[in-house]
Amino acid sequence: MTVIESIHEDHGATFGERGGRTIVDHFGRPERTHRAVRNGVGLLEPAYGVIVVEGEDRLEYVDNVVSNRVPTEDGQGCYALVLDPQGGIEVELYVYNAGERLLLFTQPETAEPLAEEWSEKVFIQDVEIRVATDDYAVFGIHGPQATEKIASVLNGAASPDERYSFVRGTMGDEGVTVIRTDALTGEESYEVVCAADDAEAVYDTLLNQGLNAAPFGYRTFESLALEAGSPLFQTELEGTLPNVLGLRNALDFEKGCYVGQEVVSRVENRGQPSRQLVGLALEGENVPDSGAAVFDGDASVGEVTRAGESPIREEVIALALVDYGLASDDLTVRIGGEEVPAAVTDLPFVAGSDRSDRLPDYE
Repeated sequence: MTVIESIHEDHGATFGERGGRTIVDHFGRPERTHRAVRNGVGLLEPAYGVIVVEGEDRLEYVDNVVSNRVPTEDGQGCYALVLDPQGGIEVELYVYNAGERLLLFTQPETAEPLAEEWSEKVFIQDVEIRVATDDYAVFGIHGPQATEKIASVLNGAASPDERYSFVRGTMGDEGVTVIRTDALTGEESYEVVCAADDAEAVYDTLLNQGLNAAPFGYRTFESLALEAGSPLFQTELEGTLPNVLGLRNALDFEKGCYVGQEVVSRVENRGQPSRQLVGLALEGENVPDSGAAVFDGDASVGEVTRAGESPIREEVIALALVDYGLASDDLTVRIGGEEVPAAVTDLPFVAGSDRSDRLPDYE
């Protein structure tokens, strides 16, 4: 369940599920809310599983497992992946150095099995790993006025500027941590972390104090992220080689060995992956399903990963994995047995106040 389900109910929320956890799908009129976030600022309760790693060897232990270099300074973080031996993405993580502990945010369904697996592999290291999902509440602030919103309610610290960095302060009487995040919606974005017991008070402050914020759910988040060209775990990342997605922000090619590194490095050294993520703008009003085939003439060249109608562009857009270096910009997508024209489009589809840190980078 969400940390503040009754509060969401009072605001007219319709609920859904992500990773076994209840989430807000929408608060009604998601397209209108989409525009409100693009033009101002919105408030989301994201669903995370939280893992705490403590002990003298915590940095070395986690750094040996993940694809990115774990920061050594308090107040810094990174985006990282856990890969399988073939280089496919198994887990995505936000790793934050909180002094004497590391805080790891991941998919809700991943926290328990990942913490259990890691704990079983601790031998002589001084490392303690536990799931702490129920201890915290997390709220996302997105929009071109997000920085102004945070500044209007955060006491004792300035808004963090660097991505994945964080500061500690208060909102009202409650202690909070404010993280500058990776702009998956294509807008300025922050996450506010507090104790679960303080969640209602912090949410009220974020919603009603300072600049007004529009509450929104996952339906709006996903449409914003699609316009921003952000690949997401369930639709693009899971099982995919990070090179294919151009996820260079999650990779450190200089660090020591981790599971899957050999494959990732080999593809990097080769200079190009077999496929790449592209944006498509489709003719007509029909939205293709995930997995819909993409054609260049008679040749099948890839498949759609996710698609939807863009409230800002007022057309159907899609992300697709296609053959790397595909020369043609004029493709078709099979929808209901028919070939629908689709034009390759530069990402992001919509330029907001910030650029998603997951935009494909193949340089």
